[in-house]
Amino acid sequence: MVFKIPLGIKMHKINILFDSLEGAYAPNTIRSYRSDYMHYSNWCQKYQYDPLDIHEDEFADYILEMGESLTVATIQRRVASLSSIFNLTKSTNPTKEPIVILTFKKLRRKFGKPQKQATPLTYDILIQLKNVCSNDLAGLRNKLLLQLGYETMCRRSEICQFKFEDLQHLGNHKHALLLRHSKTDQYNQGKIIPISGELSEMISSWSLAIDRDSGYILRSFKRNLSTKSSLTPASINHILKSLQKQAGLNKIGELSGHSFRVGAALDLLDKNIPLEKIMLRGGWKSETSAMRYLQSWNDSNWLIID
Repeated sequence: MVFKIPLGIKMHKINILFDSLEGAYAPNTIRSYRSDYMHYSNWCQKYQYDPLDIHEDEFADYILEMGESLTVATIQRRVASLSSIFNLTKSTNPTKEPIVILTFKKLRRKFGKPQKQATPLTYDILIQLKNVCSNDLAGLRNKLLLQLGYETMCRRSEICQFKFEDLQHLGNHKHALLLRHSKTDQYNQGKIIPISGELSEMISSWSLAIDRDSGYILRSFKRNLSTKSSLTPASINHILKSLQKQAGLNKIGELSGHSFRVGAALDLLDKNIPLEKIMLRGGWKSETSAMRYLQSWNDSNWLIID
């Protein structure tokens, strides 16, 4: 394949793109995009391929060649960057083609599978778990836990710390929760997390059900089902394990408190939400940390990162 447009013009287009990303993306992300694209562009130049109009078979060859000297994690991150660039430039995206996905699967199998992460609690699983929740106070609490964990993408300890006072109504039918402290918030500046009207209504209904409008939202129960202290991170795992068994979802792997973050992030990836926005939502400071969470649980989605 020969270039339809001179390489210099292509690079000018790419440089304009990278300049336009400043302020919208973290500097480290833009640097990674530049570095990953230059590596890819140099490879294309060697074989006289058009970097923004490459056939999926040729792109699969690029992956195979990287496999000779790079780790699987580096290759996955590099291709994820290129996927974003293809989409931002409105170019054909070969990373989603079956031959490319199959090539990476073979490479990963050859050099070992990535470190296992939490089983993802995706939207489909969320619905199945909510459907088996009972109609009593415990069931109402569990439905709220599921929705809260999935929407906020928070860690177990963060889910437990939300208070009724943290619910905010922002006008124009917008709602949010204030996360006062988090693992990556070293200066306790807090973080506003947008939530759906559905979740806001669930919190309000829960408040009425337990006759509380202050203090921790998620609570454990005494034997007579009266509420007591905040739910603990360990309790979240126990609740998920019980609901998973009731829903007959034993073949997907054991769910845990971390499953909310992984499942919601994968659903966002499937909707072509940029990795930068997913990192912001999930509180990941680096692409490496985010990608470690988003290792391929769904083989067909391993590269859907825009």
